[in-house]
Amino acid sequence: MSAVTINESSLKEIMKSPETTPLPATAASKPRPVPFLETERGQAFSESIGKLFRGVLPPVLGIALFILLWQIVSASGGENGLPGPASTWEAAKLLFADPFYDNGPNDKGIGWNILHSLYRVGAGFGLAALVGIPLGFMIGRFVFLSGMLAPIISLLRPVSPLAWLPIGLYVFKETEPASLWVIFISSIWPIILNTAAGVSRVPRDYLNVARVLNLSEWKIFTRILFPSVLPHMMTGIRLSIGVAWLVIVAAEMLTGGTGIGFWVWDEWNNLNVEHILIAIFIVGIIGLLLEQLLMIIANRFNYE
Repeated sequence: MSAVTINESSLKEIMKSPETTPLPATAASKPRPVPFLETERGQAFSESIGKLFRGVLPPVLGIALFILLWQIVSASGGENGLPGPASTWEAAKLLFADPFYDNGPNDKGIGWNILHSLYRVGAGFGLAALVGIPLGFMIGRFVFLSGMLAPIISLLRPVSPLAWLPIGLYVFKETEPASLWVIFISSIWPIILNTAAGVSRVPRDYLNVARVLNLSEWKIFTRILFPSVLPHMMTGIRLSIGVAWLVIVAAEMLTGGTGIGFWVWDEWNNLNVEHILIAIFIVGIIGLLLEQLLMIIANRFNYE
């Protein structure tokens, strides 16, 4: 077995080969470019995309599942079953093509009916707020008044809203003020109770300091009570507007005339089920928009 010998000339040739030639100093020290997603901007971008994905995906899946179940129920009923999403969508496009037509008192577009219902809700709810907010402040402020009105509120609050409709028709002799009366008496209780609860939870130390400073009742209301009670009051208003919007549909079904409730009943008499489904979505969307509007107002005037 022969030994392998490497002389000095052979070693120099090996060192001069391209495979063993050392890299220049500048090329060896050049930093590797950082991928975009590993940078600060990339991480912020991926985080925002993740938040958007987590916020959008659940509602989209929920709506898709709802439409799928709707389609399954519609298909299982055959020709006489519930109208499906496609036919309801086509009916909605025709319905909203001309929402403000007027062919007489009993034949108005869906836009006019929605506006009439919103007017009744606004008028009845406005009256409830004008009466309920001051009454709630007084009930929460004065213990004697709270004890005097507590049994009356407890007795009248659970009464069904439609039970008040015959009383309104008997007293006012007309359907329009009777509808406003039903909205008023149904939506006033959440305003009173939540406002009174907010006043009763104001720390007693605040009121004791106001008494020491000899503040007037008006300054106590504007400087102490109102900022503290506002979150509770806005909660009562949100509940109240929801009740008012629910009640108006049932009241208009019974009183007739114009309004989304009367329109639903009229479409049922015509066996137009697609329009009834459209009305259900309209009622839900408008109720959601009213609640969101009140939430924006509440956040705008939040003193916390």
